[in-house]
Amino acid sequence: MPLIDKLTEFINNYYIDPILHDSGYNIVNTVTWAILLGICIFGVVKLLRKLDINIDDRLTAAIVPFVLAGSSLRVIEDTGIITAPASYIFITPNIYFFVFAITMFFLVLSKWIVRLKGSGDYLKTFAYFGLAWFVVNLMVLFYLEDLVLPWLPVFVIGAASVILLLMKYLFDHIGLDLLKSKINMAILWVHLMDASSTIAGIDLLGYYEKHVVPAYLIELTGTALVMYPLKLSIFIPVLYIMDNHFDEDGESETLKTFLKLVIIVLGLSPACRNTIRMALGV
Repeated sequence: MPLIDKLTEFINNYYIDPILHDSGYNIVNTVTWAILLGICIFGVVKLLRKLDINIDDRLTAAIVPFVLAGSSLRVIEDTGIITAPASYIFITPNIYFFVFAITMFFLVLSKWIVRLKGSGDYLKTFAYFGLAWFVVNLMVLFYLEDLVLPWLPVFVIGAASVILLLMKYLFDHIGLDLLKSKINMAILWVHLMDASSTIAGIDLLGYYEKHVVPAYLIELTGTALVMYPLKLSIFIPVLYIMDNHFDEDGESETLKTFLKLVIIVLGLSPACRNTIRMALGV
């Protein structure tokens, strides 16, 4: 019984309580969710292949509205309008599974609609569903809350864009073609937006960081500006390795494309959530 009690306490402390109290991440659940993500990546790639869904840049673009919809849904939960136990669905990592299920439903539905019509582009139909969901979420949010910081989205997008353009100029100047890829540009852009939203929230508005490594570095340096070098030092090498050290066969290209999609989701989701939440004063 003492062993069972200790195991129960461990699970509660590191997995259950962070969800119930929305208290963020610790080193144990961070590593666990990372491993789970890796397993899910291979599972989803197989699922998409079975559904005859091409994993390419067009799919990545079509999924973006669903990322925005999921992030804005998370902000709806932040407002407190959704109470426990229903609210637990919208806490990380549960919300990722919830949004994934809805996204897959609309992807399959879109393909079925186009097949039934006999013509059309199922990815456009799919993207329209995601855009409609995002718009509905925004309508709900603006009904519940007022826009109190209209400058914040401008800052987040503007700061990220300026740094991205400077990086592209630098890379072009020294002859590196890493940022000639639109997808690579998009990856750095969304993660720089995530960094910008963190800087605005922590250094300007008094929010706090929930992720383990960023929280440690912010505490160590005394400023969230450390997020910019952190993001660049992680994703520039990652993109370089992916572009130069993956095999050129079809299976490797498919996996690389999907990994880049996942990286975009992991950057755009918190960037969008943070920006909308702070702009509304939630």
